[in-house]
Amino acid sequence: MTMRMAVWKSMVGALLLAAGTVPASAAGYPDRPITLFVGFSPGGGVDVVGRLLAQHLGEALKTPVVVENKAGFSGNLAAQQASRAPADGHTLLMTPATTYVLSQKLMGADAVGYDLLRDFDAVSSVGEIPLVLLAKAPLDAHSLQDLAARDKANDGTPMTYGSSGVGSIEHVAMELLREKTGQKLTHVPYKGSSPTMTDLLGGQIDLAFATAPTALANLPSGRVSALGITSAERSAFLQEVPTFSEQGVDDFTVASLFALLAPKGVDAARLQTLNEAVTAVLRKPEVVKRLADLGVTATPSSLPESAERMRREADAWNQAIDRTGISAE
Repeated sequence: MTMRMAVWKSMVGALLLAAGTVPASAAGYPDRPITLFVGFSPGGGVDVVGRLLAQHLGEALKTPVVVENKAGFSGNLAAQQASRAPADGHTLLMTPATTYVLSQKLMGADAVGYDLLRDFDAVSSVGEIPLVLLAKAPLDAHSLQDLAARDKANDGTPMTYGSSGVGSIEHVAMELLREKTGQKLTHVPYKGSSPTMTDLLGGQIDLAFATAPTALANLPSGRVSALGITSAERSAFLQEVPTFSEQGVDDFTVASLFALLAPKGVDAARLQTLNEAVTAVLRKPEVVKRLADLGVTATPSSLPESAERMRREADAWNQAIDRTGISAE
């Protein structure tokens, strides 16, 4: 009896140990391919980051992660479909979280068809991408001081700036900058960043915010100049471009956040498995380098950190919209 009891205790101990290292609810997960929804067309920034993540995440989880592009309605169609998928960890959403926050704030949760915080769990933040303020070459402006001087020389006539649309991150960022500097500006909304850049290069508008990679691609043309970058520190790829804080504009750090989300209600153990896999991927040197080449700084984070980051992102941009008075047109 004593020997049997010892064997029994040994077996129970082994089972408890195993349960502690591999939660029962996560055992066997994932048991089929994972779908990663991307709400934008193939080849765009969100898609490229999503496919990079999918490739390495699939290797880490030993199961295919299949990217499904569901373009349309500013990415909201993909968010709608992902939010309604079973909460079993086999459906994920690659988000430009900042864009989704702004869209929901301006249009309302009912209109976009989901609530970002209510309908999703944050798996991990993925990366951040700053903006660069560009000016057309004829302005001969290379700093905020140059821009202020040009503003005075214009005798009250406002300069024009373009954005990819009303309520876009470029629009909100410029209105926040106007608030801080008192710059006289007139907004010219476009349907996307490409036509904005085309008109800036052609001299039809004076200014525009662009992502760091877009700025890097167009600065060699000599038709635009960079006045400042919205990151806390200078970019390794744009070392000559000063931050806004360096130029006397405090508390003006703006970045577009990429985040990986799952439908609300995924088992905690499965979320933890996903988070650990994403964290490992975002710490791989080749992934960090590839993201850096895209102008994205990798930002792996724990589950609590990711949830808090999403809350902060929503709060910050909601307050920015309220403060600037921007509304959907």
